[in-house]
Amino acid sequence: MKIRFFLLLVLFGINNCLACKCVEYSIKEKVNIGFKKADIIFYGELIKYDTLKMTYSFKIYEIFKGKVASKIINGNAEGSSCDLFPNEKGLWIVYGNFNSDKTLIGLSACSPTQSQNFGPGFPPIPFKFDSKGKIISKNEIEMSLFNLENQNKSLQSFIYQLEKLRQYKQNQNTISENSQSSFYQKIVIVSVIVNAILFLSLIMVINRKRV
Repeated sequence: MKIRFFLLLVLFGINNCLACKCVEYSIKEKVNIGFKKADIIFYGELIKYDTLKMTYSFKIYEIFKGKVASKIINGNAEGSSCDLFPNEKGLWIVYGNFNSDKTLIGLSACSPTQSQNFGPGFPPIPFKFDSKGKIISKNEIEMSLFNLENQNKSLQSFIYQLEKLRQYKQNQNTISENSQSSFYQKIVIVSVIVNAILFLSLIMVINRKRV
């Protein structure tokens, strides 16, 4: 059963890889590009999906970029070759882009979006070919080892992304606090200057009256 499921996953990956061409980047580069291109970035849970309507819903636990009115955000896969349709319930890191009226999000297979068990993009096809070009079948142990290795890499990527996103959020908060502090300092300086001018004007008026 596991092998059959994996073969379906691989065939799905082949079809998408043939149709959607993503530039290969390291996970660090993907995260940096994701920051620039995504309208909204968050850590949350896929709570439902509909394979017929190609719609899905996430519950947001922590947001790193963008603003939303609700903790539940909905999305759909419109049918583009690079659209990503999340169909594994559980924890996800999501890089999304809003549609024109900002009611739904769409996900790209080329983005760093991933679940805990399935990293960005598609796993490499674990098949070898003989001299005649036929696929050399792997046994259940080999497939299980591949699955474990892929899950381990996905979890490492998930943890790395979460740490980087939280660092980014903390840095943005620090910048915001510094900007706010700088703004207050400017207000104080302007206030001192205005008060000094008013005080000097008052002295000049008093002197004129004395004369």
